[in-house]
Amino acid sequence: MKVNGVTIEDTFAEAFRMWACRVIVTAIDEHWLRIAVNEVTGYGTSVIGCDAEAGVERWVPAHETPDGRPGAALLFFAFNAKALSKAMPNRLGQCLMTCPTTAVYDGLPQAGDVDGTQRFDFGNAIRYFGDGHQKSKVVEFESGRCRLWRIPVMDGEFTVADTLGACKAIGGGNFLICGRDQRSALDAASSAVQAIADQANVVTPFPGGVVRSGSKVGSQYKALFASTNDAFCPTLRGKVGSQIADDVGAVYEIVINGLAEQDIAYAMKTGIVAACAGDGVLAIHAGNYGGDLGKFKFHLHEVLADAGDQL
Repeated sequence: MKVNGVTIEDTFAEAFRMWACRVIVTAIDEHWLRIAVNEVTGYGTSVIGCDAEAGVERWVPAHETPDGRPGAALLFFAFNAKALSKAMPNRLGQCLMTCPTTAVYDGLPQAGDVDGTQRFDFGNAIRYFGDGHQKSKVVEFESGRCRLWRIPVMDGEFTVADTLGACKAIGGGNFLICGRDQRSALDAASSAVQAIADQANVVTPFPGGVVRSGSKVGSQYKALFASTNDAFCPTLRGKVGSQIADDVGAVYEIVINGLAEQDIAYAMKTGIVAACAGDGVLAIHAGNYGGDLGKFKFHLHEVLADAGDQL
């Protein structure tokens, strides 16, 4: 299969079960909103070393947010609900309660009412910072009733949701962009991330949405359970069992986490088509571990089968 003359390898991306939280963060203006978002999603690239993988699902205009201010919908992913219940109060409390003017609302208000979802304390867990001066109230939103905590801080009040919803999700959807050189591969990767950014229910959690240090399972060093994906490192071609052609000078990986299989599949298709529109892209590959790591398999040819006029 080819897209715009670019070879799409007959392989699959391997993804795995995760759990996700969705929160809506608002602030007084876009300047402070972006500062808040950068802080709370920082160090959120891979659960290999981070407490959660995090990113912006979309920017939310003021007329769509609970308090009529500029907002952002953020997704956070961890291996299980227990890990999320620990990470979220830490991240949101340390990064958002300290940031001027922010408020935090639950982005999964129906969680807890259906199978595969849970609710856990958030505002109820950090309200004690108010030292007894904190207050709660029940507010009616379009999505239903919600209890909020108002914690007194020096610029007014930090308004936070009492609980946060969590749901089963998927992490590790991916594709690899094999380019003639670093610049062409990076430009294609940036185009892919920009195309995916318009889609709901997914994030690309790595820096700028792009991964340079793709990994494989295992290492010659016993202390590590992941190491560099040497089969896709151009400098190791000829030294290992390389999976890239001789004219490939750089490879970048796009990793996609999402709430459902169809979300990731559509994001992969959108990103691949965008990547293949640029010059210098030679092939599209995918990262997998023979099917042994995760239960979700996204075959590139199947993902692109319904791309229609985009091909």
